[in-house]
Amino acid sequence: MVPDREVEGPAEVDLPEEKVCSVAAKVFRREGRGVEKSQWLIGEQPVTLFLNGREIVTLLCAGHHLEELATGFFYSEGFLEKRADLESLEVNEVEGKVDLRIRADHSLTERLWQKRAVTSGCGKGSMFYFSLDALMSKPIAATTVNISARGVLDRVEDLNRLSDTYRRTHGVHNSAIADESRILLFRDDIGRHNAVDMIVGHFFLNGHSLEDKLLITTGRLTSEILIKAAKVRIPILVSRNTATSLAVELAKSLNITLIGYARGGKFAVYSGEERIRCDEVPLS
Repeated sequence: MVPDREVEGPAEVDLPEEKVCSVAAKVFRREGRGVEKSQWLIGEQPVTLFLNGREIVTLLCAGHHLEELATGFFYSEGFLEKRADLESLEVNEVEGKVDLRIRADHSLTERLWQKRAVTSGCGKGSMFYFSLDALMSKPIAATTVNISARGVLDRVEDLNRLSDTYRRTHGVHNSAIADESRILLFRDDIGRHNAVDMIVGHFFLNGHSLEDKLLITTGRLTSEILIKAAKVRIPILVSRNTATSLAVELAKSLNITLIGYARGGKFAVYSGEERIRCDEVPLS
């Protein structure tokens, strides 16, 4: 069954189920003496995605919100165009399988399958670039969407506060969708792409627009993440990490506001500065 859930309100953010375990380890310090200590580890499992019964890709992930992960992946990579195309979604958590049934253009599926590219992502090793040309012809509109410098920094701090799993394991990337005043949805995973795909999948399944929101992530701002944001028309992309040169080039072409190094009370804007209101927090 395809889930139908509303976006979380301001009172409570839906946090992912923790897939963690405790293991015994011996911790050594510089002097060479080892001490037995329990260590928290994040879970990792392969999940194979099928489209109309055909195996497409196996993702390495933390193993939660698999319906969102699969839907977000297929939508971000161009296999799904609209909500009405999705006929059914079956998750088998025991076997690590997700099967989407869609009203498919089989020739399109074949062309996408042949256009894979090896990526820099953790948890996933390929991306389908067939839809890049179409994206480049439709840059994000110059709208009235904007955010204050304080709003950017406050939402990044909110993201950090939500990440209990990271504090316990230091083994996940975090992502969130937000507006200027609050976090709307939070997801984490061993792969930064997976966390973003879950968010994309959630909003796709529920039919909500992301065209006036910002996406916040703890991972590098690479071309893959930039393309995922562009596919769902997200105008502002923020990370506490750095960007790659190709991501900056694409952001400028697609009219996306790209913000990196959002930490320590400041951030760097690589493109789309016009969406940032700089009237509240002096940046140094």
